[in-house]
Amino acid sequence: MLEAHIVPQEDLDFFDRNGYLIIRNALDSDQIESLIEVGDSLIASDDQVSRQTGASGRYDSFRNSVAKHQAFRDLIDHPVVLPTVVQLLGSDIHLVTSHLIYKGGDPEGTPDTFREPGWHRDYYQAQNDMGHARIQRLLVKCAYYLTDLSMANSGVTMVVPGSNRLTQAIEIPEGRVDPAGAVEPSLHPGDCLIFENRTYHAGAANQVARTRKALMMGYGYRWIKPMDYRVQSDELLAQMTPMQRFLCGEQFVERETFDFRGGDNPIDAWCEKHGLPTVRY
Repeated sequence: MLEAHIVPQEDLDFFDRNGYLIIRNALDSDQIESLIEVGDSLIASDDQVSRQTGASGRYDSFRNSVAKHQAFRDLIDHPVVLPTVVQLLGSDIHLVTSHLIYKGGDPEGTPDTFREPGWHRDYYQAQNDMGHARIQRLLVKCAYYLTDLSMANSGVTMVVPGSNRLTQAIEIPEGRVDPAGAVEPSLHPGDCLIFENRTYHAGAANQVARTRKALMMGYGYRWIKPMDYRVQSDELLAQMTPMQRFLCGEQFVERETFDFRGGDNPIDAWCEKHGLPTVRY
């Protein structure tokens, strides 16, 4: 069962207006140390399964990270972050991506205007099919940062407040690299930046002498296919808690009578217990 974390209405309103929210100290020092140890080992390995690298060579990552280690799986039902996601999307959700990302420092001489990746909205497939004017909030990404990003140009994920409400592609003024109003959040190890698929974001320059380390967990409606897996293995599901299995695609329960949702949803019961709606809109 989820923890009884109720998001203040002013935070929900802030997210609706701006398309992002910061949860401070989502991870404690022991969790950060464990995640860095596991992440460093993966990045140093020869494992190529679900590995994704950037064109510049400064970016190394693993998709479907929850299949790699228990430390990543522990974040699937984080006691503060997951209830926050439920209150932003509703109860009919599942995990659509888990992405470990290491972003190295920029070579000497790289301008502080360098962006990797550049400004974009997430879930391009839906945006391409539906267009900017029709796309809705479909996904919420929760980015846990494991290194200190409190200084400018340390590789943080930049966001444009209010871009989640744009009905056309964002404009970047001539001669500029960032849209008007772009924000470079100041984040400390353990902080979690939550943003939705329509929020324009980009990777800030990394001009400090350390690698930016992050784990991004994305949740979307259960009728949206996951991005980095289709079906998790039975062996992997057996290592998860019931809530984690539900969020990672546990198969529908066979019933004699028709149930359009395929079976019981444990998040519904949590919403009912705390007087929260199961549908966000």
